[in-house]
Amino acid sequence: MAEATKTVQTGDIRRVTLGDRKSVWWRLTFLQGSWNYERMQNGGWCYSMIPALKRLYGDKPEELKAALKRHLEYYNTTPFMSAPILGITMSLEEERAAGQNVDDAAIQGVKIGMMGPFAGVGDPIFWGTARPVFGAFAASFALNGSILGPILFFVLWNAFRLVFTWYTQEAGYKLGMNITKDLSGGLMKKVTTAASILGMFIMGVLVPRWTTMKFPLVVSSAPVSEGGYADWASLANELKGGINTQSVTDFANTILKVAGGTLKASSTNVQTLSDIFNTLLPGLMPLLLTLLLCSLLKKKASPIVLILCLFVFGILMYVLGIMS
Repeated sequence: MAEATKTVQTGDIRRVTLGDRKSVWWRLTFLQGSWNYERMQNGGWCYSMIPALKRLYGDKPEELKAALKRHLEYYNTTPFMSAPILGITMSLEEERAAGQNVDDAAIQGVKIGMMGPFAGVGDPIFWGTARPVFGAFAASFALNGSILGPILFFVLWNAFRLVFTWYTQEAGYKLGMNITKDLSGGLMKKVTTAASILGMFIMGVLVPRWTTMKFPLVVSSAPVSEGGYADWASLANELKGGINTQSVTDFANTILKVAGGTLKASSTNVQTLSDIFNTLLPGLMPLLLTLLLCSLLKKKASPIVLILCLFVFGILMYVLGIMS
């Protein structure tokens, strides 16, 4: 009799189906479609959970109403890191629907407990690493006038996002409460540190490539010896005398020598402040400026104030002829 009763109880337990989890995963795309200043992403979170809640409490209106209210509490984290939290929460709701001792405080406690650490991991991974890398890769095509630039960014970013959210949601659903044990013992801190280091490394690589600071201020000038610079007047006279194979060849060779650095473009060798900085280390000044801004931001300096200071500094340096 006891065995028969156990079988009936097991048969009555409802599970979130694969189709339900796919619906939750797709709805996560619109997590920030209902953002508000009081409870942040709670509307999008509740919207994402609806397919699972309907499966578990669909024929129990009062419990469904209570579940919806339960998931309208404060919620905010990196949007894509919500996927594993959704998986864990669906697992907890299954246990609650099956009669296990899982109350509202336990479900909300798990959500609140994971929001901060997951945001700490998600921000450097998505905003500090993945998006800048995909953006830089796509920008290299766009700068050459290729339509592939924006298309590649759209496809790569969304493919990465969708694959990540699906597999982490499934992992969270299968691990359930056990995931909090797996993330203890300093693992979360190690993942966060590694992601931050990788993000800073990528940004360090991108700074000298996409940021330029020119210093046209002339530091020194000296005459170039005869034959060490391009004689443009002589080439112009040669072309005026008639365009032929020899004149075109001489002109092309001169251009190539100037581009290659074997000939100076003018009779005066001018050394600017930019030349000195580039001799020390190409891209040195943009890198130093970036490090300075990072240091100020770490000391809680206002980003708006820093932006305004950069504008004022740039205008002042341009007026003084130091930068262009």
